[in-house]
Amino acid sequence: MIQITKIIFLRLCVLIFLVLGTTFILDTHPVLAQESASATAFNIQAILRDALQWIDSLGSVGAIAFIALYIVATVAFLPGSILTLGSGVVFGVVWGSLYVFIGATIGATAAFLIGRYLARGWVADKIAGNNKFAAIDQAVGKAGLKIILLTRLSPIFPFNLLNYAFGITGVSLKDYFIGSVGMIPGTIMYVYIGSLAGNLARIGTEAQPTNPTVQWAIRIIGFIGTITVTIYITRIARKALEQEVINN
Repeated sequence: MIQITKIIFLRLCVLIFLVLGTTFILDTHPVLAQESASATAFNIQAILRDALQWIDSLGSVGAIAFIALYIVATVAFLPGSILTLGSGVVFGVVWGSLYVFIGATIGATAAFLIGRYLARGWVADKIAGNNKFAAIDQAVGKAGLKIILLTRLSPIFPFNLLNYAFGITGVSLKDYFIGSVGMIPGTIMYVYIGSLAGNLARIGTEAQPTNPTVQWAIRIIGFIGTITVTIYITRIARKALEQEVINN
């Protein structure tokens, strides 16, 4: 009876933190809501979920397949949030975060190059009249790496479109590539949420750890810490970006 009560308590705690985390994501990253809504018509979410299940069945080769899929998704404007959360379920926090970062960085760089050399007119039409991007465009000319880093830490545009949009600015490929490290805090948070969801689904199964109470306590504490740090970094980055844009 005590064990069942502990399991119920753990499930409630995790569900609460997952809801809080999801709310934070949709609040600070409205693009995720946009991605989800626009993809529904084509049932992209279901396709990506099936792809993640297939990747999970590949074993060690799954990492390569996942990175390749993430690159394609980034270039093709597919909802990366599903893949990011799914990586936590399939690979866990550490490896999932690494694979997402590699895939997102390569995909973002590919989109940047396409925007710069192959689709400048199309990208220009997409961002025409956007005052926020016009201000960032001016700031990029004076502090390219700093602006890229701040926009990655505190995204104010849809991630996939921003990759193309930076291609028509004066920022160098080197600064753009290095600025990708700004994606790390958000990536870890999303992957952590996915990992918790995956662990929650295993409660009561044979895959359940021998001492679930202690392990779940560690996971929840780690999740709270990750959320706190990410919120803090995001707010600082947002203020710094706004100040940088105003000054330029």
